[in-house]
Amino acid sequence: MNNNPQKIAFISEHASPLAYLGGVDTGGQNVYVAQLAKHLADEGHSIDIYTRREDNSVQTIVDWVPNIRVIHVQAGPAKVIPKEEILSYMPEFAGWMRSFINTEKLSYDLVHANFFMSGLVAMKLKLKMQIPFVITFHALGRVRRLHQKEKDLFPAERLNIETVLCKEADQIIAECPQDREDLIELYQADPGKIAIVPCGFSQTEFHPVNRDIARKMLQINPDEKVLLQLGRMVPRKGIDNVIRSLASLSDKSAEKVKLLIVGGDKDDVTESSCAEYKRLSDLAAFLGVADKVQFAGRKSREYLKFYYAAADVFITTPWYEPFGITPLEAMACGTPVIGSDVGGIKYSVIDGVTGALVPPKNAEALAQKIDELVTDERVLSEMGRNALKHVNANFTWKKVAQEIQKVYKVTLRKTANPFARKNATRIEAA
Repeated sequence: MNNNPQKIAFISEHASPLAYLGGVDTGGQNVYVAQLAKHLADEGHSIDIYTRREDNSVQTIVDWVPNIRVIHVQAGPAKVIPKEEILSYMPEFAGWMRSFINTEKLSYDLVHANFFMSGLVAMKLKLKMQIPFVITFHALGRVRRLHQKEKDLFPAERLNIETVLCKEADQIIAECPQDREDLIELYQADPGKIAIVPCGFSQTEFHPVNRDIARKMLQINPDEKVLLQLGRMVPRKGIDNVIRSLASLSDKSAEKVKLLIVGGDKDDVTESSCAEYKRLSDLAAFLGVADKVQFAGRKSREYLKFYYAAADVFITTPWYEPFGITPLEAMACGTPVIGSDVGGIKYSVIDGVTGALVPPKNAEALAQKIDELVTDERVLSEMGRNALKHVNANFTWKKVAQEIQKVYKVTLRKTANPFARKNATRIEAA
């Protein structure tokens, strides 16, 4: 328990901790905000999470769990809006939040902003109310634009906003070394105020389950070699790359392999409800591997551990990935991971030890690695054991919360002493 508890405002404009996961705009950030808040609350901190109201039927203040409230901010119409279209409502978000803080006579020690739009609100609060803030960007506009080009629908001003936020934030949380490097090279962020703190996994939600039991629950053939792809069903996640790899497998592997795809906006994905599903199913049919691909749809979190445990290998090959929580969850269930050699995945997955790293958008390289692993049960078992040890030693949310508290400590020390030397921002040992 922390002997110096703080009152902290989390801002997460589009990613509510209460949201159902798996949709186009729900995923890792929702998990990060929810789990980090819970574990900070366990340390004695009091957390208010501000998120945009998407439904008029929900209460403004939801007492979620002990020491955590979720506060729904009126900013734009009370309906789901694609995150790319929310920026224009941020002045209203900031004004509503300031009014709420004043009316409720709240006093926050600091603000933790999540994503650039939340950072914009936090920056305004700092200017108007002198509340220091830290920021986790979760994704960077310049990196997104590099990979998605004209398909990136965020307003162009995102890039300038992120540049300003890097200057104005009291501390910046990078989720992996690549994230830190991008902040410095693409945004000229001060290296002295960047702390690397990864994402985590929940030990209560994700842990080993007997594979035979998991497969019986999910009605999966015990003799199949199951490849699992789980997460948001959007193009940049590279699910098409995994499907293409099936067409390049050796005859020995292809005979028993089944690709299970979990994700989508609905429990039963259809062509009308999910454009990406239609594209992927058409691709599988074109390549002649449709019989090896099963789309399972969206699943509630309490079921995910059974999917991870039922799989022989978890595969995630996005074009880029700021961090990637699903590889941690898979490894926490004792399942090896084949992932893209990018971003946070190359930080969390140890090539040849807990799984394998492959180039993104390279179906042949992926197929070769699948061939190597699914035909060697001994290697798979050893990697699964290594993965379990690795994530429990390095990536629990409890450990993440402890590291974040160090960032908060530095932030409060700096802002309490405005004459502190600029370079005296190194994270202290707890």
